[in-house]
Amino acid sequence: MRVAKAGGEARAQDREGLSEAGRRGGEVVKERYGSDFYREIGEKGGGAVKERYGTEFYSEIGKRGGETVKQERGAEYYSAIGRKGGEARTGTDNPEAHSATADTPPNATTTTTQTSTAA
Repeated sequence: MRVAKAGGEARAQDREGLSEAGRRGGEVVKERYGSDFYREIGEKGGGAVKERYGTEFYSEIGKRGGETVKQERGAEYYSAIGRKGGEARTGTDNPEAHSATADTPPNATTTTTQTSTAA
């Protein structure tokens, strides 16, 4: 049985007020239990969902979300974020990354030789 609270339906329609109350409540919980609390309950919730629906559930909701984004933003969106990720990884938009080591694979070992010009 649900118990009515002060303000009832009118209060439920106040989205900004509810959002603010939720934000304040979250801050109190974070202060009291620490930010790791959220990670822990997220892991518990994720584990419960995995146990109940299986790992395919996550695959399915990921595909649905991807399709929604594709419809809202277009296929070019994925190309753009892929390019940004590639640039960030290779440093192509970073002038300092254009050194001799910029073309070296990440798992390669490099050696630097110093030369003295003193006579």
